[in-house]
Amino acid sequence: MPVTFLTPDQEAQYGQFMGPPTAEQLAQFFWFDEVDRDRVDHHRGAHNRLGFALQLGTVRFLGTFLTDPTAVPPSVVHYVAQQFAVDPEVLATYRRLESRWDHTREIRQAYGYHDFTDQPGHWRLVRWLYGRAWLTAERPSVLFDRATAWCVDQKVLLPGVSQLTRLVARVRDQAQARLWRRLAALPTITQREALDGLLIPDPQTHRTRLDLLRQPPTRPSVPGLLSALDRLDQFRAFGVSHWMLTGLPFSRVKTLARHAAGVRAQAVSRMPDERRQATLVAFVIVGTMTAQDDVLDLLDRLLADLFARTERPRATPPIADLA
Repeated sequence: MPVTFLTPDQEAQYGQFMGPPTAEQLAQFFWFDEVDRDRVDHHRGAHNRLGFALQLGTVRFLGTFLTDPTAVPPSVVHYVAQQFAVDPEVLATYRRLESRWDHTREIRQAYGYHDFTDQPGHWRLVRWLYGRAWLTAERPSVLFDRATAWCVDQKVLLPGVSQLTRLVARVRDQAQARLWRRLAALPTITQREALDGLLIPDPQTHRTRLDLLRQPPTRPSVPGLLSALDRLDQFRAFGVSHWMLTGLPFSRVKTLARHAAGVRAQAVSRMPDERRQATLVAFVIVGTMTAQDDVLDLLDRLLADLFARTERPRATPPIADLA
């Protein structure tokens, strides 16, 4: 099944120049030190020196070699040509030479670039990617961009766009499945039945307890405070305090809880068992924490309102009474 979470712009920008680099990028990726200059100058002909230098700068900047190594912005060509005192026009000759493939192999060997599937680099990428997917709630497109940056930084040549998108999707799915499994294993059988009871609609109002618990009391009044306390008691009745939450990525739990609070109860009830239980568990974990904050916030507002009503400005006595 094809994985399609990238926008057309993201796919078009992958491994390509999208406009001229900035002055800072030119200085970072296309400025060559003495070691680079010695290696470039080792090649005969101005066209070979310019072409080799451009390929070296390109792989540093993009993380990959271009099929046409001369398909770089003119500003890059002029910036590199000035460093080696060659005419930018000689680049047209380089395009037709087979030596450009030899230069690619030389750069890979001399500067330590590796293929995407080479080990242990590929394993390190998967481990790094899984760690981010487990600890953060980043979207797949964000993980894709971060994985691309990781490859560029670690001198791992970028694979095809579909290969990297499949890896990101697979690793993210594995981290998500692990989170569902960990959360679903927290409640007891009795607690699971109580959680599923959140999804049963009331015969008269057709509303579920999940719908009711989603809405905290907001009116600073005694009935409102009592309602907030009752809501807190309902959350605490699920026994969150007895669950072992150590090691769970709380940002991911919060994201799952927000999903439970934002979709219809019917949508949650149609989820597979493990995912449904995990979603309800996350909702109860976060709800227990926020319900207590809601009580304190409502109490603070209620007391502030009562103090505001009882305080009255005292009238200043007449001067004659002070004599």
